[in-house]
Amino acid sequence: MEKHLLQGTEAQVSFATVPAAALRGRAPWTLVRNLVILARGTRLALRLVEEFAPDVALVTGGYVSIPVGLATWRKRVPLLVYLPDVVPGLAGRLLAHLAARVATSTPDAARYLPRGKVVVTGYPVRPALFHTDRRSARAQFGFSPEERVLLVYGGSRGARAINLAVCQGLPEFLRRASLIHICGQAGDEAVLRERASGLPEDLRSRYRLYPYLHREMPAALAAADLAICRAGASTLGELPAVGLPAILVPYPYVHQEENAAFLVRHGAAVQVPNARLRDRAGRPDPTALLQALDEILEEPSRLDRMAEAARRLARPEATRALVEVLRALAGKGRDTAQEARPPIEVGR
Repeated sequence: MEKHLLQGTEAQVSFATVPAAALRGRAPWTLVRNLVILARGTRLALRLVEEFAPDVALVTGGYVSIPVGLATWRKRVPLLVYLPDVVPGLAGRLLAHLAARVATSTPDAARYLPRGKVVVTGYPVRPALFHTDRRSARAQFGFSPEERVLLVYGGSRGARAINLAVCQGLPEFLRRASLIHICGQAGDEAVLRERASGLPEDLRSRYRLYPYLHREMPAALAAADLAICRAGASTLGELPAVGLPAILVPYPYVHQEENAAFLVRHGAAVQVPNARLRDRAGRPDPTALLQALDEILEEPSRLDRMAEAARRLARPEATRALVEVLRALAGKGRDTAQEARPPIEVGR
C-alpha cells in the first residue's frame, strides 16, 4: 500500500522493502522462523543504509521497524523513533533504547519509555484536515449543510465487526443520519451493497459506500458530525484535527483500548467494546452502537461539547515538531523559516 500511495503523489521518494516479522505471541517454531526473517531483513537494511548514507533515520515503531532500527544503530546513524499509540508496543519500546530521541503523540506514553529521550510532538496529519470546509465537504458527498452525517470507517482493510453490525442495522442508522461508510478492502463491500439495494429509496439515497478513501478522506472527516471507528493511533490526530466526536470500538488485540480511553477521558469520545457488536449466539448486533448513537444525538449540546473537547487535543504543528527533532539530530539546526510551538520534552 505504501508504494501505491507514493506512486500517486508528485514526491520523488526512493522506495525499498525490507523483510520483517513479529515476535510477540508466536509459537516456538514460528518464533524461530520470524527471527530468521528479521536477521535477513537486518542484513538488507545494513546494505541499504550503507548505500543511502543517511544523516538521520526515522522509524515509527512496530516489528516492521526493527531491521532498519538495528541497522541505523549499528551504523551510528542518529535514530528518531516515533511511537504514535498511547501505549507503545514491544518493538517500539525495544527500539527506544537504541534511539537518540523518542517522539510520542501524547504525554501518557512517556511512562513506558527511557527517561530523558521523550518529546511529545503530537500525531502528524495532512494539512487538509485543518483547512477543509464542512459545507464544501458535504457538497462533495451530495449532502446538504443541515442534515446529520455519520462517518463509519475502520482502516484500509476495514473493521469486519463494525461493518457487519452496521449492515445488520442499516435501516436504523439511516433513519438517524446520512451515512458515509468506508468498509475497507477485505471483502465486506458486496454484502453491504446488497443490503443497501433492498432499502426504500428515501433511505438508500442517504447512504454512501466506499471500500477505501485516500485523497477524499479529509472531506469525509470534515463532512461528518460523528464517527464510528476503531481506535488506531491515527484517531489521536485525525479526530482532533477536524473536531470530530466519535464512538470508538477498539480492536481488542492491540493497544487500541488505551487510545480510546485517552479520547474518552478528555471528553472527545465514547467507547463501545468490540464484544458488544455480537449477540450471545455470535450474530452481528447493532444494538450497542445504536444506543450510543441515540445517547449522543438526543442531546445536541453533548455533541458540541465532544467536538470542542476533540479540537482542544489537536496539535497542528506535529509534523513540523517532528521535522525539527530530525534536523537537530542530523546537525542541521532549526528551520527558522516557519516558527512552530516547540515539542514538549518529557523527563529531562
